[in-house]
Amino acid sequence: MAVRVMVVDDQPMVRAGFAAVIDAEHDLSVVGEAGDGTAAVSLAQQTTPDVVVMDIRMPGMDGLTATRLITELPNPPKILVLTTFDLDIYVYDALRAGSSGFMLKDAEPEDLLTAIRVVAAGDGILAPAVTRRLIGTFAQGAPLPTAAAGALTELTPREREVLLQIASGLTNAEIGGRLGVTTGTVKSHVNALLTKLQLRDRVQATILAYETGLIQPRGTQDDHASAPR
Repeated sequence: MAVRVMVVDDQPMVRAGFAAVIDAEHDLSVVGEAGDGTAAVSLAQQTTPDVVVMDIRMPGMDGLTATRLITELPNPPKILVLTTFDLDIYVYDALRAGSSGFMLKDAEPEDLLTAIRVVAAGDGILAPAVTRRLIGTFAQGAPLPTAAAGALTELTPREREVLLQIASGLTNAEIGGRLGVTTGTVKSHVNALLTKLQLRDRVQATILAYETGLIQPRGTQDDHASAPR
C-alpha cells in the first residue's frame, strides 16, 4: 500500500513541484495539498495522510502551529518539516512541535523521497547540515528547555548505551557493529527505550540525550561522552 502524503506550502509552484516528484513514486501517493496552516489542519482531518510535508513560514497559521495541532489529532500523521530556513530556532521549535524530521528545500529530490519513507516507517530524520547546527547549539551551551533527567533511570545499562549511539547519529546496523549484537537486537532495544521514555522516534531520543547530559558535545558532532557500562 502506498504511503499517503499531504504537501503544505504557500507557494503554488513549489507545492506543485513537490507533489509531482512525490506522486511519481510507485510507493508514494499525494492525497492533498494545502497553502497555509489552517487549511492543512482541516485537510489532514479529511484525508488522513501518513506523512505531511510541512513548510514553516506561511501567511496566517504557520507550519509550526499547524504541526502542533495536527500531531494532537487522533492517529496523527508524521510531520516532515521542509523549509529554506536552517536557523537553529526553527529546527528546535519544529521538533518540539511534534515533527519527525527536518529537511531543507534545497535537498535533492531523492533525499526528500527517502526522508518521507523514513518518517512513514516510524523513524526520525534530520538533514546532515541541520544536525550539525543543532548539535552545535548544545555544544555552545545555548539555553534550551530542560528534560527530566530522571526519565533515564527507567533504562537498562544497555538501553542507555544504545541511546548514546542513537544520539551520535548511528544507524541500527552501525550500533550493532559497535556493540557486537545483531541489528534485530538493536531494534528491540530502540523500541524498548522509546516506549519507556514515551518518545515518538529517534529524533526525540537524540534531543532527550542532549538535554539530560547523557551526551555532551565538545564543539564537534563527533565528540561525545563515554557510554555507561
